[in-house]
Amino acid sequence: MSPRAAWRLESLGFGRVFDYVAGKQDWFASGLPREGTQVGIPHAGDIADRSVPTCKPTDRVGQVRDRVRTMNGDVCVVVNDQHVVLGLLRARALNADAGALAETAMEPGPSTFRPSVPVEEMATYFREHELDSAVITTSGGVLVGLLRRSDT
Repeated sequence: MSPRAAWRLESLGFGRVFDYVAGKQDWFASGLPREGTQVGIPHAGDIADRSVPTCKPTDRVGQVRDRVRTMNGDVCVVVNDQHVVLGLLRARALNADAGALAETAMEPGPSTFRPSVPVEEMATYFREHELDSAVITTSGGVLVGLLRRSDT
């Protein structure tokens, strides 16, 4: 919305008005609500598992493995204090040296997808690249969840 429109809304009594300059695509990529023709199309952010196990880079792999197994998972997303995705611990890394730090065992900088990617597009990507899951993040890299192939 333009600054002029924001000022007008404030003059009409609306309290918290913002000038969102990043644009519509960034709005969708951040997983924010959609309207219009996009509402009926399922997107990655709509069905991503938001309770995916996470850990810090300084956590020990053995402790992470125990937590992931308790949650019946097979992957852990390594995040910083702001929940920005740094890496991924898949089953192979989780079954490695229990005393290792997550940051030394993780796959750094995993491929991520935005919440605005249609589920149908993600299903095609999973088939073509023989993947079982994908990390879903905002455009700023903040974890939204994990999308599993079985959910598409």
